[in-house]
Amino acid sequence: MNPDIPLQLLGGITAREFLRDYWQKKPLLIRQAIPDFESPIDADELAGLALEEEVESRLVIEHGERPWELRRGPFAEDAFSTLPEREWTLLVQAVDQFVPEVAELLEQFRFLPSWRIDDVMISFAAPGGSVGPHFDNYDVFLLQAQGKRNWKIGQMCSSESPLLQHADLRILADFEESAEWVLEPGDMLYLPPRLAHFGIAEDDCMTYSVGFRAPSAAEVLTHFTDFLSQYLTDEERYTDADAQPVSDPHQ
Repeated sequence: MNPDIPLQLLGGITAREFLRDYWQKKPLLIRQAIPDFESPIDADELAGLALEEEVESRLVIEHGERPWELRRGPFAEDAFSTLPEREWTLLVQAVDQFVPEVAELLEQFRFLPSWRIDDVMISFAAPGGSVGPHFDNYDVFLLQAQGKRNWKIGQMCSSESPLLQHADLRILADFEESAEWVLEPGDMLYLPPRLAHFGIAEDDCMTYSVGFRAPSAAEVLTHFTDFLSQYLTDEERYTDADAQPVSDPHQ
């Protein structure tokens, strides 16, 4: 892919300009990144995936048995018939691994290294549905596939940012809104890591989240030492051939 050719996906700027000015720096709203985009799967098919044992899925119900109730899949076939009319969200991870037409969407992001691509998560939300204000530690492109979603962005966050007391969801206790947009099918929003965001469905809506993994320094070091250790023999051990008598055997 030529990095100096303007891309519709990036709103008419080049991949080089996007990486220079936006990637891991600031958000970018792209109207009609994929003009007249139509999801290759519909809400019923997404719900069908959530019934499968090998598929990771979640339901977030804002006013369930407790505030921001989280239910984990796989779900029973009648799980969706008892949901309220408003304010719930179904999230299905790694849909690209199960639906080839969804995987094809990743071809449009080949200006980024393939190893950075995590997965394509698809969410379906009833009117008012949300997962609360939060932040991620990775880059994400949010492509609207059906209906309208209101996106608010806020402050940059860190591990010190206060969260609500919730066993499963990392919902920000404080959200400092700085911008707001309504996305329609084909519109896309790029968000850099640690930027607070809050999406609320205005009607029945579906959103694709194309996530790009960002390994922590701890993960990189752990995997690197695991890699090095396979080349060390069992004889290479700690030695103390010149040891001296100790005054405290516990030291």
